Amino acid sequence: MSSATVGPVELGFVEEAPAWRLRSEQFPSKVGGRPAWLSQAGLPGPADLACGACGHPLAFLLQLYAPVSGRTDAFHRAVFLFCCREPPCCAGLRVFRNQLPRKNDFYSYEPPSENPPPESEPFCLQLKSGTHLCKVCGCLGPKTCSRCHQAHYCSKEHQTLDWKLGHKQACAPSDILDDKIPDHSFLFPEFEIVIETEDEYPPEVLEKEVASELIGSMDEALEEELDSLAKHESKEDKIFQKFKTLIALEPEQILRYGRGIAPIWISGENIPEEKDIPNCPCGAKRIFEFQVMPQLLNYLKADRLGRSVDWGVLAVFTCAESCSLGTGYTEEFVWKQDVTDTA
Repeated sequence: MSSATVGPVELGFVEEAPAWRLRSEQFPSKVGGRPAWLSQAGLPGPADLACGACGHPLAFLLQLYAPVSGRTDAFHRAVFLFCCREPPCCAGLRVFRNQLPRKNDFYSYEPPSENPPPESEPFCLQLKSGTHLCKVCGCLGPKTCSRCHQAHYCSKEHQTLDWKLGHKQACAPSDILDDKIPDHSFLFPEFEIVIETEDEYPPEVLEKEVASELIGSMDEALEEELDSLAKHESKEDKIFQKFKTLIALEPEQILRYGRGIAPIWISGENIPEEKDIPNCPCGAKRIFEFQVMPQLLNYLKADRLGRSVDWGVLAVFTCAESCSLGTGYTEEFVWKQDVTDTA
């Protein structure tokens, strides 16, 4: 996926993929599992990836590989989105951007191979840069087990979770640590995101689709009743109907990408104004880059009794200049719109 001037909308769909295709050296776009970090230096720390509301570690939701055409310093570029999945909170969201030139310290100058490796290698919890990752979530792991000094964690919370699920038995000061990673029930299911360009429909076609949605099964309604319906149709109705119509054209879409385009909202409530989107620390404005659709929730297996992960639209805004702040990860901005009064 390449982001440059405003162009057609690109749609994201989830597909099962072999594990090797979702590793960092393949520059994947993906949902769930552990992050496939781009730069191996300057990873967001535990404080960066803690929920601002409840303080629990955030879970990796998805990443999008989106280089900027014509920018040598953003030949490789990815955006990483994290969310809180700790009930009853499930409120925190944070998003980070990272970019690298083609010639860098971590990857070959040549494109990655399209062929699978000869042997399937297990997920490595230490990057080639030497950075250790948390055994539970795959984020930066500055804490170590005080007994074996081999298992690394982002937080006391994840260390405790791993201890209960097997590290207590595997841990020993003199032994080589078992590299098997148990299922901690913290990660979301992992999928590849595949991208297709959305077909462009003339406005009159969309309007016709919206009209047919509104009329529905009311073919036998009296003319005056239809007139009354049209007069009382609210802005809220039109926004939701447009959303439904665009979704109906490609019902499996989980993501809409278009750097600099306008997002589609699910509701007339809680739509951000320009003043609600903070500027990048470099001083440039942030522009819309992509939105995560509610269809993704069907793949996350996140339903629980009581409150769970939920949204109507997650809209991600990034620096219009895609500024280069070294090899580290720059925090960007995400706006959450819930499903409200859309019935």
